[in-house]
Amino acid sequence: MVGPGRPLFVLFGSSIVQFSFSNGGWGATLADIYARKADILVRGYIGWNSRRAVQVIDKIFPKDAPVQPSLVIVYFGGNDSMGAHPSGLGPHVPLPEYIQNMRKIGNHLKSLSETTRVIFLSCPPLNEEMLRELQSSVLSDLDRTNETCHQYSEACIELCKEMDLKVIDLWTALQKREDWATACFTDGVHLSSEGSNIVVEEILKVLKEVEWEPSLHWKSLPTEFAEDSPYDLVLADGKSTINPSDWTFHREIQWD
Repeated sequence: MVGPGRPLFVLFGSSIVQFSFSNGGWGATLADIYARKADILVRGYIGWNSRRAVQVIDKIFPKDAPVQPSLVIVYFGGNDSMGAHPSGLGPHVPLPEYIQNMRKIGNHLKSLSETTRVIFLSCPPLNEEMLRELQSSVLSDLDRTNETCHQYSEACIELCKEMDLKVIDLWTALQKREDWATACFTDGVHLSSEGSNIVVEEILKVLKEVEWEPSLHWKSLPTEFAEDSPYDLVLADGKSTINPSDWTFHREIQWD
């Protein structure tokens, strides 16, 4: 751990989390937005379901850790929603068990500290045609449909309402874009930069609107070492400096 201490945000989930720092991913964008304000840690595990997450939740988020996260963003559901394989192998988790697993994850995270906040991401839609075209011949047929994704998404949303947890309805958010099926994915499942930008927008919207104290919205957090300095960039008059600590001109999107 390096100091001084900043708020700690942890992204916890399956491949949509693990890949979130790749190809203009939403994790990388959050890290840029929160530069000098909060540290973003990725705990993403490709192929995982909620059953495996429950098995390791105590190891990833120990209750006796000296520093607890300020925010945990959780995504599981896409792999759980896959059809059951005849062998009994594979990531499928029946819907009732998925709900119970997500409940266990939510309860554990809420117990970490009074100031640990939690946001769940619901299951996004798929581009089924793209998925079939790009599926590796190494794998058995992947039984993934938008119908089951929607069922698991709705279950996650209802659970969060019951538990008073914030949830982002990715199923609906992505489909607000007219060309979502082609623009939002790299392979029919994983998010492109356009899809990731929607996730970032929805996360920032929650953090701006929710009445959490302290606020975790990026504009509300202090910038580390932001004091004026004679070593800052010198203005054209040659007599004074300008503090660049909060400049955001380098961003293609000026996030709210």
